[in-house]
Amino acid sequence: MTLLPEHESEKAARILAVAGELVLRRGVKGVTVAEIAEKAHVGKGTAYQYWETKEDLFVGLFARDFLATVDEYEAALTADSDLARPHRLFPKAVRTTLDHPFVRAVLTADVDLLGVLANDPRSKELLNTLGPAALAYEVLPVLRRHGLARTDWPLEEQAYALCALIDGFIHGFVRASANADILPNIEVDSPDKVMGAAVTALLGPETASPEDVGATAREGLRLLAEKRQATLALITPTRD
Repeated sequence: MTLLPEHESEKAARILAVAGELVLRRGVKGVTVAEIAEKAHVGKGTAYQYWETKEDLFVGLFARDFLATVDEYEAALTADSDLARPHRLFPKAVRTTLDHPFVRAVLTADVDLLGVLANDPRSKELLNTLGPAALAYEVLPVLRRHGLARTDWPLEEQAYALCALIDGFIHGFVRASANADILPNIEVDSPDKVMGAAVTALLGPETASPEDVGATAREGLRLLAEKRQATLALITPTRD
């Protein structure tokens, strides 16, 4: 099991906690390592013992928010394998994503919060590894194998449409929460229910047996474990 600095060091944990608070308050551009260290009651050099650059620290902060979504997915799927059904799975993924501020910022390329790190290759790699659309692309073949998605549509086209649907709901929820004037005169009681219905319309009616649903959940957990390791590798580079 890969250990992150905060698992072994209370100082590292404090540095991360302070960095998160300051970045959420002022954005990446308005925060320095010196200020983080001061508020975490450590020396500036201590922070650089764990993260070689300020950018490493902040990307690590974003990655930990992505890893927290994995924790939630895993806990939910383990407790209720029926969550593997697409009409429940994808609204849950979107809501979990939006509950994590750094994940939401990376997804929406929030330059005010992320600064230049909005376009950092590592931010994009996080999206390509644990973004909800990326996960949807990888889980779709599993859904098709187990009778949870129609198979009379080319996989690439179906995946493209599913990713576009998820991305649209994510950005729609974000704009709605910011009181942006979108979809005027249209109100729904449950956007999650609407998304679930849209997913079903796209993927078709489910024909999976309870056994297939359970198998899908197990494959989903395996996929999440792989993605966790890939993300950990991104933020724990090998030192000489």
